[in-house]
Amino acid sequence: MDSAFKALADPTRRLLLDRLREHNGQTLSELCERLDMARQSATQHLDILERASLVTVVRRGRERFHYLNPTPIHEIGERWISEFDRPRLQAISAIKNQAEEYAMTSGPTSVPTYVYVTYIRASAEQVWRALTDADLTARYWGHANVSDWQPGSAWEHRRVDGSGAVDVVGQVIKAEPPTRLVITFEDTPDETPREPSVVTFLVEPHQDIVRLTVTHEDLPNQQMLNGISRGWPAVLANLKSLLETGDVLPQAPWEMSSAHA
Repeated sequence: MDSAFKALADPTRRLLLDRLREHNGQTLSELCERLDMARQSATQHLDILERASLVTVVRRGRERFHYLNPTPIHEIGERWISEFDRPRLQAISAIKNQAEEYAMTSGPTSVPTYVYVTYIRASAEQVWRALTDADLTARYWGHANVSDWQPGSAWEHRRVDGSGAVDVVGQVIKAEPPTRLVITFEDTPDETPREPSVVTFLVEPHQDIVRLTVTHEDLPNQQMLNGISRGWPAVLANLKSLLETGDVLPQAPWEMSSAHA
């Protein structure tokens, strides 16, 4: 937490985070234009935010897109705030979320993007297998992700309760084992068709660990953003536990959202 507190202490860096909160996924040029800041100064501040894991950089071709990573701030809140005044803060948060959702639906059209980063003590090959092996996904996700994982192939997010029901379907866009997997994500396959969202798994190895970045783009609305913002951290925490300890967490982490509502 020391690096996060140090990064947040500077008002310019807080302003950069505010700009990313307003519009996530900006290039360096876009951030400089909005802040009237020299590229060198912005780069230095963004480097500090990235080292503190407050900002995540996703490369697409020659461009670098910057995303706000809420994990360190969430951990600070859990340690220093939430246990002391949870009910009142949850009420305030609910009012804030409703206001933000109203602003999104009544203002200019916006397509939200979600980015989550976690570090896992495992090899890139182990993480890739955990993402694509139906039996392993069934253990940490509660669903089996079924596909041959070839570009153009279909994939299914299939229940393992014996019903065989499929809750999510999609198509494999890119598969570059063991570092990059891109899929479409349709969570309402039986309803009125809509453009699917897109999920990218980026696995970056470094000695004995990997950095796993999950980017979920082209989300249709704030409701889905709210849902995956609770779902992805829970699923990836279970994946991390399975790879590092050989077992999933003792309780399903996604059940905490309803238990603490």
